[in-house]
Amino acid sequence: MKNINQSKKQYVTKVFNEVFDKYDLMNDLMSFGAHRFWKSKLIDWMSPRQNQHLIDVASGTGDVARAFLKETNFSGKVSCVEPNKNMLKIGEKKLKNLVNIKWYCAQAEKLPFKDETFDIYVVSFGVRNFSNIRLALNESRRVLKTGGRFLCLEFSKVNNEILSEFYNKYSKMIPYIGKYIVGKSEPYEYLIKSIKDFYSQEELLNLIKSSGFESVEFRDLSGGIAAIHSGWKI
Repeated sequence: MKNINQSKKQYVTKVFNEVFDKYDLMNDLMSFGAHRFWKSKLIDWMSPRQNQHLIDVASGTGDVARAFLKETNFSGKVSCVEPNKNMLKIGEKKLKNLVNIKWYCAQAEKLPFKDETFDIYVVSFGVRNFSNIRLALNESRRVLKTGGRFLCLEFSKVNNEILSEFYNKYSKMIPYIGKYIVGKSEPYEYLIKSIKDFYSQEELLNLIKSSGFESVEFRDLSGGIAAIHSGWKI
């Protein structure tokens, strides 16, 4: 997982082209709705202020973007960056009534923005799919204003033995759920493998630090099933 190349980018594109139309439904089913709670915790820790400009990378269908705008009383602005064209179209349609959002089809490793543009950078359940995490982190720091904040919500490592045993058993069922709902199990086999192979909370913290962010810390959610990492561009 640490040595990621172009083939991963192509494979991830293929995966999301197969599941984009059932993305929100499967998120609810697989997590029993917990992803909504985790995203609300992300917004709570973010504590956005009025008129801030957020970049939401790997934005999916825009859940975090919508929650951010609601928290700012719709005074803020969001630039949603989604590499999958099909997913981006769903997000645009879903949030078409929100005028403070602009959508961009681009990769996290090469963002189409000037230096020092955004107050907050967020990536929610997308960093595992980056083709080059170090390059994406460097890009995140580049586009953030000095004093800006990096936030990442991602699946992580469970820190309770009993919960870990249950979680591992349940994870093996997810491809079967995917097969029933979407008609294919392979995308969800990739999902489980990508979570298993991903960095631990401490490993990701150190990676964020090595990219030049300061005051980096994390908070576990649901016993470490997911975690939020935060860092600052000083």
